[in-house]
Amino acid sequence: MKSGGLEMKNFSNKYIFIYAAALVAVVAVILSVVAMGLKDRQQENVRNEKMQTLLAAINVATDRDGAEALYKQYFTSELTVGTNGEVVSEYDIAADNMVKGEVRAFAINLKDEQNKEKSGAKGAFPVYLFQKDGKTGYVIPTQGNGLWGPVYANIALDEDFNTVVGVTFSHDSETPGLGAEITTEKFQAPFIGKQILDESGNVVSIAVKKNADPNGAHEVDAISGGTMTSNGVSAMLGDDLMRYQAFINNMLQGQAVEAVAENAADAPQEEANEKEVSNE
Repeated sequence: MKSGGLEMKNFSNKYIFIYAAALVAVVAVILSVVAMGLKDRQQENVRNEKMQTLLAAINVATDRDGAEALYKQYFTSELTVGTNGEVVSEYDIAADNMVKGEVRAFAINLKDEQNKEKSGAKGAFPVYLFQKDGKTGYVIPTQGNGLWGPVYANIALDEDFNTVVGVTFSHDSETPGLGAEITTEKFQAPFIGKQILDESGNVVSIAVKKNADPNGAHEVDAISGGTMTSNGVSAMLGDDLMRYQAFINNMLQGQAVEAVAENAADAPQEEANEKEVSNE
């Protein structure tokens, strides 16, 4: 068959199908090769973004490319905490070495560990130790459910394991202008200075509620028009922080023992100084 001086060929359906299948296969191979080539870079970006959010929780701003260096500068250890408050693993960041256990806290998937606990098994949850302004602090990551999908937070606590010194919130798919406002400074700033423990040392978390008392130690204002997301954040904090109750008890008890030991060590020297003064 000719059209306009050109010969037109009639291809069978079988030929067209085979040709299309071959073309799809070639494209799939090319895409697979490209994906494999980018895999390491993608994983590196994910790691750096995670470090970036942890740094943001302690009020250290950085871009993704500079996150790793600053992470190693401010963060000292990664702990994995068991259901009963025991330290299952410890990773020394500066030495790039596992001090205890086999699983690095940075590699833990929070959702997987939450599901383990829901099924009756023991979970393991991360704690990140940092040094800033001459003091030790602790970052606890959390994950819960907003209106449309997962919501996340990193809660940075002072050395008392109680006072919030920084926080970051993020989400996958909350509504712009409503639930998505959890990522804004306006929502996050009021958390600083709040407390997660009551006077008896019990974890009571921080409630996200309407008309919160700005002077209340355990509450912040909810997002106007973002009730479901606010409720999800409040539930997330309550559930996840409660998992660290035994660990916090252990750590505070350890701090108390150290304080007693230090006082006992200082006592003989103080007595000697007093005697010298009296002799004079």
